[in-house]
Amino acid sequence: MAASAPRPFSRLVPHLALLTAMCVWSTSYVALRIALSGLTPLQAMAGRMLVASLVFAPLWPRLFRDLRRHGHLGALLLMGFCEPCCYFLFETHALRLTTASQAGMVVSLLPLIVAGVAWVALGERISGRVWLGFALAVGGVVWLSLAAAPADNAADPMLGNALEALAMLCAAFYTVIARRLSPLYNPMQITAAQSGLGMLFFCLLLLFLPETSRPISLGLELPAWAPWASVLYLGGCVTFGGYGLYNFGVNRLCAGQAAAYTNLIPVFTLLFGVSLLHEVFLPSQYLASVLVIAGVLLSQWRGNTHAKEPCKK
Repeated sequence: MAASAPRPFSRLVPHLALLTAMCVWSTSYVALRIALSGLTPLQAMAGRMLVASLVFAPLWPRLFRDLRRHGHLGALLLMGFCEPCCYFLFETHALRLTTASQAGMVVSLLPLIVAGVAWVALGERISGRVWLGFALAVGGVVWLSLAAAPADNAADPMLGNALEALAMLCAAFYTVIARRLSPLYNPMQITAAQSGLGMLFFCLLLLFLPETSRPISLGLELPAWAPWASVLYLGGCVTFGGYGLYNFGVNRLCAGQAAAYTNLIPVFTLLFGVSLLHEVFLPSQYLASVLVIAGVLLSQWRGNTHAKEPCKK
């Protein structure tokens, strides 16, 4: 009996990892906007991936050994192409054209997209209660976005939201592929592979693709080193902590369950925006945040019936 005591906590660990990953990822929106206030999108992304690759350099020898043993190079390449390559390419340009609130509304669609892709590719079945939780969370995010204070930095919201939707589609395929590779490669190896592929992708684009993007205005007085410090933070802390923890959660839960936590990103992003960028946070947005959290909790709760199984397959 004593040996089985830690099991409830062990079941909680992947959920705590995903919750922390969402918190870390939410800071990336603030950090990326600071980076884009002094750098072009490709400069910011190439620098981020370069820093991340240096952080994960010690893992490369073991990754190459496991790659020779397990194979699936094509799946790793496809995963990296989906995210970070295409995902960050779409999202970085999206955040230049639309507001964070509208982008957050699009991000809330990720669990639904992942659930559909996982149902087709992995055979994961989604219960009616989970879909209800998704619906509550999406409704909360929509309310959160509609209640956001108007912004003047949305040059083309329709195009920006379309690019964010493409980023979410890439994230859905990435989540499903990472889930399929998780029995063969540990979360840190998957993150290391992403970092290396992302570095090659964005550095090559930076070398051969001219950019004419102008820095964005945040309405804040920032030191000249702030954009570069943001790149270091994005490449080191966000990539290591965010993707590492997220891949850990995906390794132990259904792809749809793990993706459901992304509904918390708009909530955390607004909280960090208020405290760090002095954005306006309205009372109705607090209520909408509660609805988002309630939807995520409902989608994750399984009760005693399926307590021994991380997902239905």
